[in-house]
Amino acid sequence: MRTRIYNNKEQIFCEWRHRWVRLTPEEWVRQQLLHAMVEQLDYPMSRIAVETAITVGDARKRCDAVVYDAALAPLMIIECKAETVPLTQKTLDQAITYNRKLNVPYLLLYNGVQHIFVHGTDSFTTGLPRYTDLLRSE
Repeated sequence: MRTRIYNNKEQIFCEWRHRWVRLTPEEWVRQQLLHAMVEQLDYPMSRIAVETAITVGDARKRCDAVVYDAALAPLMIIECKAETVPLTQKTLDQAITYNRKLNVPYLLLYNGVQHIFVHGTDSFTTGLPRYTDLLRSE
């Protein structure tokens, strides 16, 4: 991951958005997670969209990231928080709100320290599946 100082502000290059973005604690967590998913779990970079805009009711929202399947249908919503922000019911509710629009089978909550992977009514706190395993479980 490439970082730089620009106008006295730290930035990181987002490979998915093809631009430099402000390096906030949440952005650092998101970039580390997405790079690990691509490099270690074989998620195709081209199947991950960052800051996906959706409309929920009258409100415009942004999903931190969305993973798509081979047919480019939404497969998983990723909600990231900074390391100092605990994953709570409020975090899950945020992802569920996004899911009312996208209707995905998987949710991933991550704060750099812990993760919660949700499939249906089950949630797991150990291990994140490989991309191919996610597709097989659909």
